[in-house]
Amino acid sequence: MTEYERWLSVDLDDKDLTEELLSVQNQPEEINDRFYRNLEFGTGGLRGVIGAGTNRMNVYTVRKATQGLANYLIQTGEGKPLSVAIAHDSRNKGVLFARESAAVLAANGIKAYLYPQLMPTPALSYAVRHLKCDAGICVTASHNPAKYNGYKAYGSDGCQVTEGMADGIMAAIEALDIFADVKKIPFDEALAAGKIEYIGEETVSAFIADVYKESILGKPADNLKLVYTPLNGSGKMCVLRILDKIGVKDVTVVPEQSEPDGNFPTCPYPNPEIREALQKGLELCETVKPDLLLATDPDCDRVGIAVNQNGTYQLMTGNEVGIVLLNFIAQCKTELGTMPKDPVAVTTIVSTDMVNDIAKDYGIEIRRVLTGFKYIGDQIALLESEGHPERYLLGFEESYGYLSGGYVRDKDAVNGSMLICEMASYYKEKGMTLIDAINELYEKYGYYKNDLCNFTFEGEDGMKQMNAIMDGLRTNPPTEIAGFKVIGNSDYKLSVRTDGEEKSEITLPKSNVLEYRLENGSKLIVRPSGTEPKIKIYLSGKGKTREESEEIIAKMKAAATALLGL
Repeated sequence: MTEYERWLSVDLDDKDLTEELLSVQNQPEEINDRFYRNLEFGTGGLRGVIGAGTNRMNVYTVRKATQGLANYLIQTGEGKPLSVAIAHDSRNKGVLFARESAAVLAANGIKAYLYPQLMPTPALSYAVRHLKCDAGICVTASHNPAKYNGYKAYGSDGCQVTEGMADGIMAAIEALDIFADVKKIPFDEALAAGKIEYIGEETVSAFIADVYKESILGKPADNLKLVYTPLNGSGKMCVLRILDKIGVKDVTVVPEQSEPDGNFPTCPYPNPEIREALQKGLELCETVKPDLLLATDPDCDRVGIAVNQNGTYQLMTGNEVGIVLLNFIAQCKTELGTMPKDPVAVTTIVSTDMVNDIAKDYGIEIRRVLTGFKYIGDQIALLESEGHPERYLLGFEESYGYLSGGYVRDKDAVNGSMLICEMASYYKEKGMTLIDAINELYEKYGYYKNDLCNFTFEGEDGMKQMNAIMDGLRTNPPTEIAGFKVIGNSDYKLSVRTDGEEKSEITLPKSNVLEYRLENGSKLIVRPSGTEPKIKIYLSGKGKTREESEEIIAKMKAAATALLGL
């Protein structure tokens, strides 16, 4: 309440915030939710609801975060000239937050390179590396609903910040007063003085060119017909450019979702993982009859698809696309004689186990990392440091993130769109769809089915409930789930894997994740989201038939609520 009253007493330069604060004067619960904590800065940066308060995304929390980043860079920069690249997507207040970030950096003597138009998140990762910057900022809330915005921070390698750097930036942020300790300079003044510089077309063209270098086929994918939706986000320009380069000319863009709009009026939850977000595209498919519907999320780092299967459009999961992509890349490189020695693919602990079987057939080493593409980026960097970047074939997450090259250190839906279209073209020449391709793999390797349960916990009480649930599971782990005995579990926070009576160390970084392995070969993973007030439960089941695997998943899904004690 004291902080709320302090904000009311300050002459805020964003008058929308003052009006908002006045509108909640007699709502103690609303005031508490806005001020009970500061937005937490972690490896995912900041993410929150747009609005007034310390627990909201606004110009003051963004400026404070940027001042903390500036102080951290100055403290660790050994006196050298510093620079930071900045991008934003179509989110409300995105332009404002990007400009304010640039102005704070400029006031601290740090050169800011700013994309003058909205750009995909991977293009920000690319700019950090291409312009040899010390850090990067992307103003985005990825696929969250319209009320959110966020602030992703990147290191000089183009990866989202690691735990150590995030902790250092967080400490620098916490040492600041949100009003008194932030340095400011007018944006236009800094731009005129050369302290802020717009990122030019040369960088954008270089990004597209490096994506194109990852082309697998080496010939035009000109037999495809597409419907594409950028979901009112930042993907349109870059995705259409790469599709044109690989020869995909017949592309119809969903008109209602073609242009940037942070309100996402036709897809309130702009996530290509869910059918509702693709509904306008699916409706257009009924008229256009394309081979494929392609959808990128607002910051264009994830891509989802629906496949024309005998006139019906079937969605494919992120796991399924990752499986078919790995098989396609390995098969093509083997056919072309370009498969590297000791190839490596990287995926996460929550992604499908089916990749293990495919990898074994092609002699590919599978590396499992924590959720978060920065960990996949770390593996790319490790291969580069060993002098063998060519060993890296593909990195993918079950949440629709893919990357086949080392030119960026984040998932890239521009790259993913190109690979998926080349793959669809390849199978079309064989008289197959991507659904046919995944079914062929299921027939060969068994029916691996995966699902995801989301449980939402809003506000301060929700945060406490989430923590209590995780503590309870950690203290009293289940002995059976959905009628199946738990034969092993892994606690990634305590770095301990238990198999029967045997315990072993998990060598990955610590993370608040719990995994349960069941007697039938299935597994269930519990993980609080790093970007939303949710607990996610990842389900993995394998059966001899599609029906058997779906039945196993249904049983586990029914047991998930009870597992959390809800």
